[in-house]
Amino acid sequence: MSSPCDPRHAPAGDVSTGLMMIDSRLKAIYDGRTGADPEQQALVQQFTASLTSKDFRELLDGTCTIIFMFMTWLRQAYEAHDKDVVEYVVPDIVTTLRAMPRSVRPEAVPTMAGLVVAAATGLSPNLWRRQYGEWTEEEMNALEATAFLLAEHINRLADDRDFATRLIAEALAGAEAD
Repeated sequence: MSSPCDPRHAPAGDVSTGLMMIDSRLKAIYDGRTGADPEQQALVQQFTASLTSKDFRELLDGTCTIIFMFMTWLRQAYEAHDKDVVEYVVPDIVTTLRAMPRSVRPEAVPTMAGLVVAAATGLSPNLWRRQYGEWTEEEMNALEATAFLLAEHINRLADDRDFATRLIAEALAGAEAD
């Protein structure tokens, strides 16, 4: 029986922009810039201000698609070593999100945990989330942080700072070629 949260029913969204934002954060952290770069922050604010509601929905869907792809890769990597992805990834994500109370509202953490578990079990994160209503403003930073943390987790496993970005970029290039 097919689930209403089956990824085949989910819009892919704007994966390219979502990936660009994740990659930008990764590079900033890897370059040792832990504080907010005022120039970078201004560019992001200018970009987000230019988004229409349709563009914003596309970016949300794209970020959820990236989370799904990251969790699919992580599930396969952990299963190859007879390990459960939920056991190894979700506690790390939850612990890190909870350690970020100025950026991530505590009430958004359980939603992100559920979103990651949904993706780990083969469900579309955006369709899973939609069954509980519209996204809230409080969840936006948490969603961005979750995607970033998954990318960083993949990069650490692969021992390659660009692996997660390359993983998605290559999948996009393959999809465009088809």
